[in-house]
Amino acid sequence: MKLKKGSFLWYLYLDKLYCLLSVRNVKALVDYFHLLDVHRKNTLNDILFYHFLNHVTDLKRKQITTVFNMLDWNAEGEIGFDQFYMLVCILLAQENHLGEQFIFRHSRPVFELLDVNGELKIGPANFHTYNFLFNIRKQQLRELCRNFDISGDRRINYKEFKLFTIFSMDKYQERQKAKREKKEKALIKKKASRQVNVSPRVSHGINGSESLSNYNF
Repeated sequence: MKLKKGSFLWYLYLDKLYCLLSVRNVKALVDYFHLLDVHRKNTLNDILFYHFLNHVTDLKRKQITTVFNMLDWNAEGEIGFDQFYMLVCILLAQENHLGEQFIFRHSRPVFELLDVNGELKIGPANFHTYNFLFNIRKQQLRELCRNFDISGDRRINYKEFKLFTIFSMDKYQERQKAKREKKEKALIKKKASRQVNVSPRVSHGINGSESLSNYNF
């Protein structure tokens, strides 16, 4: 899933620590939501929602319909601003490679979104259905089913899901630390290489070299 360059969401900033919008960005998003709400009902129906996501992302029609049904918690055929705001944060998190961070920070609402049937448990099918939105890797899904399914029924309750998000976040931080260390080592190596390759200026009159006193003017 990618945001289209030049769209409204492209200019919003998502805080990297908490994965939330600033107050100013929320205000701008509220105004944008009201522009989309042509029927002045403080909601978006499936048609308005489709045109919005089709305009700002590269999601296909079937995927957009899946997202709408996921957000339409009460099956009313409409979504309000709260769901709209949640979706925008998810989209921005994925665009900025903050997927693990977002799921960790907002594990409860993410779990409730995945638990579309309200069973207080989610299975592999839930993840496969919405993976284009949350981008959970296959390796992560295998670890989730193998290491956190305490009951062994191949379904995850919220406590198990929360443990999984903590584990994933630790892995994410380790990867980020390894990347930073690799980048720092490369930078140090590059600086050292530059210092070796820079030829020193020839200083006359030093270490037996010729000095101006050897010349007769």
